[in-house]
Amino acid sequence: MFFKFFPNEYNFFDLFEKQVSCAVDAAKCFKEIAVKGLFDETAVNKMADIEHQGDDTAHTIIDQLNKTFITPFDREDIHRLVKEIDDIIDMINTIVSRMKVYKLSGVNKNLIDFGSVIEQSIASVACAVKAMRNMKNAQTVSNACVEVNRLENVGDSMRDEMLAELFEREKDPIAVIKWKEIYQDAETVLDICEDVAHVVDSILVKQA
Repeated sequence: MFFKFFPNEYNFFDLFEKQVSCAVDAAKCFKEIAVKGLFDETAVNKMADIEHQGDDTAHTIIDQLNKTFITPFDREDIHRLVKEIDDIIDMINTIVSRMKVYKLSGVNKNLIDFGSVIEQSIASVACAVKAMRNMKNAQTVSNACVEVNRLENVGDSMRDEMLAELFEREKDPIAVIKWKEIYQDAETVLDICEDVAHVVDSILVKQA
């Protein structure tokens, strides 16, 4: 264990898993919405509910962080981990809300592709976070973080290719502005996933 004397009443690992599960749910929801091509009120509300659940869990972790003396690792690292996971969920929620505001509808293959990569990346983030309970899982954590970094590079390439295609084919300048922002925000989700991986890697090194 990272800290074998960690008190049961403040099981941060359970809360980390609960928070990262909200991120997994957000990724799945985003992919489903992209596949259907319906960024309507129902989609926005569904994603908002997931975002609220994530916020509640983040607040619970910070509240317990302020109440307990013994923590499984540095308080600063706990705070950073919680913030970065929360940022993942917030950014996905922002994309869905913005799609509705921009009145963008219909199936967009590029967005579906981004949804798939985001889903894979967040699944790897969840794997890393859940494996943090035990130092025996150090290799599993490390492998998951490497995969998140790989997928972030994939996202960079996808964004550039999609923007090049957008500028070449789309004649409506307003549509270009809208989709450019959406693609960039989608890639930002992968950037934040990589930030989480860096935090987890840092924790792993300190606990080794």
